[in-house]
Amino acid sequence: MKTSADLVHDYLSAVEREASALPADRRQELLADLAEHIEVTRAERPDAAIGEVLAELGDPRTIAATALAETGNGAQDRSGAGASARRGKVHPLVPLLMLTLSLPFMMVFPDLPGPLFGVLLRVTGAVLLCTSVHWAAVQKTTGVLLAAVLPSVVIVTWNLSSGGPTGEVPALLANLAMLALLAGTATWLWRVRRV
Repeated sequence: MKTSADLVHDYLSAVEREASALPADRRQELLADLAEHIEVTRAERPDAAIGEVLAELGDPRTIAATALAETGNGAQDRSGAGASARRGKVHPLVPLLMLTLSLPFMMVFPDLPGPLFGVLLRVTGAVLLCTSVHWAAVQKTTGVLLAAVLPSVVIVTWNLSSGGPTGEVPALLANLAMLALLAGTATWLWRVRRV
């Protein structure tokens, strides 16, 4: 059975997870304020159940959304356009399509400029993924590693290996495996995105 401390820790962890798009200092300030509020409320009402205190604070997702909105409005007041609004202008499907379609583009157009455009699609997709507000940092890192770095390393290794299998069938199988990895990663990222 979870103790009061465990419930508070779980609650604050949920708020931190939901508020991952906030700047680190603002997120830590939010968590400190919530922890202090919980502590003061428990001191003022020692007979209140911890679940009741946490329920009064509200849903972690709502708290994070409110903090994000306040931060966006504050940034808008200072610079004329909110930082989170700027980063969120690109639809989440755009970086996923760019990352996924980079390999088929190189497969369909194997001569120049096909590989160049494929690499540009992959790099641009990775940058858009990293600057998006639709995913948490861990999801962005995993997405970039699986959809940009790993396929690039495999392709470079495949092309530079002198003793690797030759012929079109092994190359096609390797490309199809990488395409399946890209499509699977994009599908996963689409499912875990923030709406």
